Amino acid sequence: QVQLVESGGGLVRPGGSLRLSCSVSSTLYGFDSVGWHRQAPGKQRELVASFPRYGSRIYAGVVEGRFTIFRDTTQNTVDLQMNDLQPEDTAVYYCTARLRTTDYWGQGTQVTVSL
Repeated sequence: QVQLVESGGGLVRPGGSLRLSCSVSSTLYGFDSVGWHRQAPGKQRELVASFPRYGSRIYAGVVEGRFTIFRDTTQNTVDLQMNDLQPEDTAVYYCTARLRTTDYWGQGTQVTVSL
């Protein structure tokens, strides 16, 4: 059973930074992609950033230039560095991994951007 465990969420002021980390229970090379999604109150889940097994990293337009996704294939971790956070970034952030047609999700970590 694949497990993804997030950490690093919290409360931050606008313009601040947070780094989320996800520990994956198996090798990252076993997945077609790993990444982060988020769900804001009253909205659908959306892709934030993804690291395909092959190819370049993918970012949602609204976070490009502010967020950076990292992966460590020796530690099997996927991090999301978030800079210049804004109130609209407030959401539950989920670590995700995809293998063929199966998506695996972590339990989520809350990020709140507020004064």
